[in-house]
Amino acid sequence: MRIANLDGRPVLVADQGYVDIDDASNGRFADFETIFANWTGFVAWATENQSTPVDLPGALGPAVPRPRQVFGVGFNYAAHVQEAAAHIGESTQAHPLPLIFTKFPSSITGPHGAVELPNGTTDYEVEVVVVIGIRADRVSIDDAWSHVAGLAVGQDISSRGVQFLGPEQHTIGKSFRTFSPIGPYLVTPDEFANPADLPMRCWVNDELRQKASSAEMIYGVAELIALLSAVTALEPGDLIFTGTPAGVGGLESPPRYLAPGDVIVSEIDGLGRMENVCRTADAPPDLGRRWHAGT
Repeated sequence: MRIANLDGRPVLVADQGYVDIDDASNGRFADFETIFANWTGFVAWATENQSTPVDLPGALGPAVPRPRQVFGVGFNYAAHVQEAAAHIGESTQAHPLPLIFTKFPSSITGPHGAVELPNGTTDYEVEVVVVIGIRADRVSIDDAWSHVAGLAVGQDISSRGVQFLGPEQHTIGKSFRTFSPIGPYLVTPDEFANPADLPMRCWVNDELRQKASSAEMIYGVAELIALLSAVTALEPGDLIFTGTPAGVGGLESPPRYLAPGDVIVSEIDGLGRMENVCRTADAPPDLGRRWHAGT
């Protein structure tokens, strides 16, 4: 099953068009909040739904428009760890935990939304995004996938100049407006022979920059859910950006950061394709200076 956000309305996606979920369910599942509040009931309804798909107008927005919590994972692919070794000074593979941070939900944008560049050190990171469907609180690895509503394509856009403005600032460096494109669909795990092995690619201006499979994750989806839920409950609609493979621009020599007019294309087999154009953001204050007057 594929679910999309069409101008703010949840729709089922079929090869022949869309089914407006609010209309087809007679208001039972009027919006994303009610869908995630009763994910099990929604899946049962959608499985039995016989509505005919139609061609509906509208633009695709973020597959999950209003998550409560958004988590990110760093250094979760061995090749990315290796390319970053010179910058972090050691291998993270020996660490007992992955690097975990949060992203502000306000950074979410859609699969075709513009990415605003606050400075000249903004980078791209294609990732598989996990969407929680059933509340996960202290779940085991074996039970973790049963709490997943679906997967989506994501970009963990990062301002490296802010992220590594010591002490490291992963959360604000990855939470500027538009820094979390997701979409084009939420795809349920049953659509895949193996949802833990999805080939992914990222192009910038038609140049292939990243190519890997989610099977290369150091910490898989089930491990990440078990780890996070041991610390805090994961609520329906929460997102987990699961980490990026090698090939990010900031770790090239010299670095190749995003520039206004650049086109980022992110594609994951079975999940779809996003295309985001970069533009200059309104200039933010210099985050490296004291904000107090007279200092």
